Amino acid sequence: MIETTAALKEACIQLAKSEFITIDTEFLRETTFWPELCLIQMASPDLEVIVDPLAKGIDLAPFFALMADTSVVKVFHAARQDIEIIHHLGNLIPQPIFDTQVAAMVCGFGDSISYDQLVNRIKGVQIDKSSRFTDWSRRPLTDKQLDYAAADVTHLRDAYLSLKEQLEREGRALWVSEEMAVLESASTYDMHPDDAWLRLKSRLRKPTELAILKFVAAWREREARSRNVPRSRVLKDDGLFEIAQQQPKDTEALGRLRTIPKGWERSASGAAIIEAVNAALALPKTDMPHAPKHVHVPEGTAAAVELLKVLLKLVADRQGVAAKIIANTDDLEKIAAEGENAQVGALSGWRRDLFGDTALRLINGSVALRFVDKKVEAVEL
Repeated sequence: MIETTAALKEACIQLAKSEFITIDTEFLRETTFWPELCLIQMASPDLEVIVDPLAKGIDLAPFFALMADTSVVKVFHAARQDIEIIHHLGNLIPQPIFDTQVAAMVCGFGDSISYDQLVNRIKGVQIDKSSRFTDWSRRPLTDKQLDYAAADVTHLRDAYLSLKEQLEREGRALWVSEEMAVLESASTYDMHPDDAWLRLKSRLRKPTELAILKFVAAWREREARSRNVPRSRVLKDDGLFEIAQQQPKDTEALGRLRTIPKGWERSASGAAIIEAVNAALALPKTDMPHAPKHVHVPEGTAAAVELLKVLLKLVADRQGVAAKIIANTDDLEKIAAEGENAQVGALSGWRRDLFGDTALRLINGSVALRFVDKKVEAVEL
């Protein structure tokens, strides 16, 4: 367990000599907006370390310098939350990145395989996950917790090497590189408060309702960040939707809403919401947001979408790739409705070579699906 800046610096110097390092973090987030980093685990082919970021006086600068070292590949499994923590605390994105969960989808291990399942399938090792939901902020940590934490990076070395070898053997390394570009983009982790409304699953469609939703969601986002509390501690999603629909312009109207606690309308938060509502209503109609457009599937094309789903599964199974990484239902609907003009990932790059071209020929009538010997196959007409 590394508990001093000097020890961390020395460990990072040694780790930086390797072509790759595996990384994982343990954190808490139940009562905060930003994850509370409790542990950092790293391993190279010949070194394993556990870093205590809660140790008194420790400076994580050597760790962030290692994350910024482009000569070392940083290997994660399901990297988004780990990278979000590094981005928030160190104001950087580790580069280059290799996510074994993404690579596993390309290598035929199914959609979003868990770390313990991946390790079991590659190494035949069963990882004890009983410490997964323990309180990582409490000190001292038990030997069982430390063993669990170390296993998250030691077995990851073999998983990485196995997946890397398979990708290179099958000529699919570029496929994973395209996915890594998303993980290496700062925009993936730094959502602007004005865009917070876009992540909400809402049925609102009127421009005035959407404008209010946008303004109040932006206020909630800033408030949650500044207070470092979960969004729901500031205002639940149901409250956002009711405010957008009822459009309260004053304290009295806000206090009548079902989702607003009694007396809350007279607080500073209540005043801020009323200000946000009135500011949204004052927008010119041309500046109000519109609901994201959903592709209208012309009548009669629903069957085409179902055929495309069968083709997608057929291709995914034959190529040993998770269908999810090739295309989703929205992509298939757009292809069925718009054909060659559909702006989807499935019609570009390796996805087009693997699936997109055949999908277009299917809806154009030059490819058919048939059932032979208890199997579905695609045939040229």
